[in-house]
Amino acid sequence: MPAIAAPTKIRLKVLRQKDQNSPSYWEEFEIPNREKVNVISALMDVQKNPTTTEGKAVYPPTWDAACLEEVCGSCTMHINGTIRQACTALIEDVGEIKGDYIEVRLEPMKKFPVIRDLVVDRSKMFENLQKVKAWVPIDGSFDLGMAQPQDDHVRQLRYALSRCMTCGCCMEACPQVNERSVFVGPAAIGQALLFNLHPVGKTLENDRLEFLTTEEGVTGCGNAQNCVKVCPKGVPLTRAIAQINRDTTVYKLKRWMGFL
Repeated sequence: MPAIAAPTKIRLKVLRQKDQNSPSYWEEFEIPNREKVNVISALMDVQKNPTTTEGKAVYPPTWDAACLEEVCGSCTMHINGTIRQACTALIEDVGEIKGDYIEVRLEPMKKFPVIRDLVVDRSKMFENLQKVKAWVPIDGSFDLGMAQPQDDHVRQLRYALSRCMTCGCCMEACPQVNERSVFVGPAAIGQALLFNLHPVGKTLENDRLEFLTTEEGVTGCGNAQNCVKVCPKGVPLTRAIAQINRDTTVYKLKRWMGFL
């Protein structure tokens, strides 16, 4: 059988929006295909000559990117219907071959306000981290000596939880995160557990558990488990939610019995 010719072009279909109050619309761009090109590189090619497939000159699409190493979390978007990082999305892996071109559809995240085109405002995620007090309180800046030794299993769990880059994939995939819900989301719950396991961060454990017993807390989880399926860093979010669920139950019992 003769070898199938590789597509010679990439066609990007970008869902665009001038700002949060403007209507969205699709525009298509075509660029030459190259081996191992990712979505960010393709957008940069379009940026050099922002002309649609209809021959119309437009302002270049806007997107977020920083590290290009799947570490910062800023380039999250829907790519052919899947929420993921654009920097690690190779066109040849995510695109759909249609004749002599590969088609890739790019859309902004839907659970966050659109700033412009593919750029969204993820402030909600950082506000949620504030709600769960996702930090380690430091008593002064003097030398506190060696840290307390930790069980290796705890250390491994803390490391896994610390890989969260606040990209928003889990929030986007979670059906419980929507305009009708106040659920804080899986990322914040995972970070609450991370700092509850920290020898110094543990001093704020009751404050975190108190918040997570509210309507915004862990009871808002519907156990869809979409979060772990889409997390690009493999953060054990369902394990964290299960542990926080247990911890909040113990906390409420202790509070009811007057032990707190």
